[in-house]
Amino acid sequence: QVQLVESGGGLVQAGGSLRLSCAASGRTFSSYDMGWFRQAPGKDREFVAAITRTIGYTYYADSVKGRFAISRDNAKNTMYLQMNSLKPEDTAVYLCAASLGGVQRVISGIGLGSWGQGTQVTVSS
Repeated sequence: QVQLVESGGGLVQAGGSLRLSCAASGRTFSSYDMGWFRQAPGKDREFVAAITRTIGYTYYADSVKGRFAISRDNAKNTMYLQMNSLKPEDTAVYLCAASLGGVQRVISGIGLGSWGQGTQVTVSS
């Protein structure tokens, strides 16, 4: 299993930007399809974005399309989430996840082998 650690969360005003990072250690990072999820208080965890292991195809939830950008640097074993034009409804704990089972499994959020502990993002109005 790959170990994942998120960073970069914080408090930002609406309209602002944040860049989250997900650092991986352990098994070969480039073997994993990766994704970002978020969970707000009292709500279910939801898919945010995913990226494939080598070519880097990207997928986004409709709620963040055009505002967020997922990327990865396999040489640095790190995945990123650039979040622009943030809204109060983006407030949540953001978690990264990894899977050897394909990007569709990442998007489903089911049966993923590795999760980070999460980083809090708070957007004030």
